[in-house]
Amino acid sequence: MDKTQELFDAICAGNSSDTKNNVQALVDVGEKAEVILNETMIPAMREMGNKFANYEVYVPELLLAANAVQAGVKLLEPLLADANHQQLGKVAIGTVKGDIHDIGKNLVATMLGGAGYNVDNLGTNCDLQKFVKAAENGAKVILCSALLTTTMPYMKEVVDYFKQNDKSVKIIVGGAPVTQEFADSINADGYGEDANTAVQVVDSFF
Repeated sequence: MDKTQELFDAICAGNSSDTKNNVQALVDVGEKAEVILNETMIPAMREMGNKFANYEVYVPELLLAANAVQAGVKLLEPLLADANHQQLGKVAIGTVKGDIHDIGKNLVATMLGGAGYNVDNLGTNCDLQKFVKAAENGAKVILCSALLTTTMPYMKEVVDYFKQNDKSVKIIVGGAPVTQEFADSINADGYGEDANTAVQVVDSFF
């Protein structure tokens, strides 16, 4: 089996050690860092995302795969910087004001990072100003998460602000109680039913 396939399989298995070893082996034989990332590592992460969406793997496996990708990316970062590698785009994600739940939000952030995006994870209890600042810092897509039904209305405040002040920034909403119908009712640009769907919606904007 070639090292490219071994790297793909190591990521899918969530094996960070084997991922790093295979990344290093490919670098040692002269493979370009950008090729390793774009043609093997990101496709492996997306494969795991698809399996997650189809209930073939679950959150623990997905997180292990994402951690393996991040371990490999750390090895590649100096080489990518030298090659002036451009990430797919900058996005920001945060749990809205009044809500401190972050497991799902962090999973989406991890998936987006593994998919090649520059992710600004804003944390929890994010007020409008935090989202505005993220946009000022270059985020072209903002993802708002909520787990409490009582905090969902705050998403509308975020959507309304950007609709009125900067339509170039796209707002995606998600979280356990959030539905496509709710997203439509507040005029959000997108809805992420789960982590993999959220990545696909972000993809559609880049």
